[in-house]
Amino acid sequence: MLKRILIPLAIALPVLGLLYVGLGMDSEELPSPLVGEQAPPFELEDLHDGYETITHEDFVGDVAVVHVWGSTCPVCHEDFPHLERLSEHGVKVYAFNYRDDRAQALQYLRVRGDPYDRIAHDPEGEAGMEWGVYATPETYVLDEDGTITYKEIGPLDEEVVEEEILSLVD
Repeated sequence: MLKRILIPLAIALPVLGLLYVGLGMDSEELPSPLVGEQAPPFELEDLHDGYETITHEDFVGDVAVVHVWGSTCPVCHEDFPHLERLSEHGVKVYAFNYRDDRAQALQYLRVRGDPYDRIAHDPEGEAGMEWGVYATPETYVLDEDGTITYKEIGPLDEEVVEEEILSLVD
C-alpha cells in the first residue's frame, strides 16, 4: 500500500519541480549558445543568382547584421525599415532566406523591397539550424571577425535597433 503512494509521488515531485522552474523563466529570452562564438560555416547559393555562392567568409571583415527571414513569415517585412536604417548607417546587412521557395522569395522582395546587401538561400534550413535559428525573423550581429555578438529573436523594433544593435555597431 505504501508503494502505491510513494512511487507516484517520487515521479510527480521532479516533474512539478521542472514545471515550477520553467514557469519562472522569461519566455521572451531564449539563450543562444552561439553568442560569443564564431558564426558557423556555411556555403549556400545566392538567392538572386543561383550560380553564385555565399559563404560565412562573405560576412567577415565588417561589423554586419544577418537577418533570417522567409516569405511566409507574417511579420518579417516589419523589419525592413529597421534594416534599411542600419544600411543607411553604414552597416552591412546580410540575410538567410530560410526554408523558402526561391521564386516566392524573389516575388516577396519585388513587392516589399530588398534591404539586403546579399542573401543566402537556405531552402532546407540546414545552415539556419547550425546558426541556432528557432523561427523567423531572427537577427544576428557579427563583429569584424565573424563572431556573433548579439541575437534577437522575433521582429525588430526601434528600441532594439537603438539600444542593442547600433550600440554594438558604434
